[in-house]
Parts: sequence; structure tokens; C-alpha cells
Amino acid sequence: MTVLHGTHVVLRPATEDDVPALAAIRATPEVRARWRGGDDLAAEVAEDLADPGTHVLTIETEGRIAGLIQWYAEDDPEYRHAGIDLFLDPSVHGRGLGTDAVRTLARHLVDDHGHHRLVIDPAADNAPAIRCYTKVGFRPVGIMRQYERGADGTWHDGLLMDLLADELVR
Repeated sequence: MTVLHGTHVVLRPATEDDVPALAAIRATPEVRARWRGGDDLAAEVAEDLADPGTHVLTIETEGRIAGLIQWYAEDDPEYRHAGIDLFLDPSVHGRGLGTDAVRTLARHLVDDHGHHRLVIDPAADNAPAIRCYTKVGFRPVGIMRQYERGADGTWHDGLLMDLLADELVR
């Protein structure tokens, strides 16, 4: 798998050696509120790495692990597109690293994999994530009502966003 270089981040294939650091980031209250998880986050991260349908990349900045970004492809020629998801260590929030990571991966998916459309689906109330994705060129498609169950057991809305290749803010 290719190592991708952004302006401030490096995206590289995640390895088993990354699991402890990624699990620690997933355990932070800010990330856990969005990504949830059980009692063994390290096992869950390791499962994600082993999923053949998902490409998992470690986000690095300044020589340290700052988060994870992953993508999947729908290869049915009638519906072909790719989807992205990510989390960042709260200690690096607000520095543009999420925007850089999403832009870097989006460029790769469009330029190297030939995807004409990308999707991402933040929680509808996750304003910082929505701002980040908008900076890259993603546009709101619509609200997915009661899309995901929250840690409190209630259903929460999601926002479907997409980006067409020619809308990518490079």
C-alpha cells in the first residue's frame, strides 16, 4: 500500500504496532463519544485492521501517531464510489490536520483509484467535522434520521455528505 504525504500529515498503512496508540486515542472521551466501543478497544482496532473490505491508514504528524483514517470502495459499476471515516487525537484538534488528512486521501482516491464520487457521514451535530469536510469540497446531501445509536442508547441523526471529483479543493 502506498504512503501518502499531505502538507502536515503522512498517511501510511496501519500495522499491529499502531494498535496501542490508536486504541488510546479511541479511548479519549471526545473520540469515544463518536466512535464508541466496548471494553477492549485494542481488540476492536485490531479487528478493523484485519477487515479485508476496509483500507486502514495511520495518520502521523511530526513523527507521532495522531489518528486513523480509513476508506472502503463500492465497486459495483452502477454505484461505484468510495467512503471515508476518521478520528484524530483531541490534542491535535483545531490545527487543520483532519482537513489535510481528508484532502490527501480524497486526492488519492480520485487520482489513483479513479473514483468520481466520495461520501462521508458525520453525526449531524458534529459541527467541527462538518466544517473540516466542507473545506475539502464535501457538500451536504441530506440528514439520515436516527442513523446511529449513541452511547446513551438513543438514536442520533447523521449527515450524508458527498464530493464529486471536480469539486475536490486541492
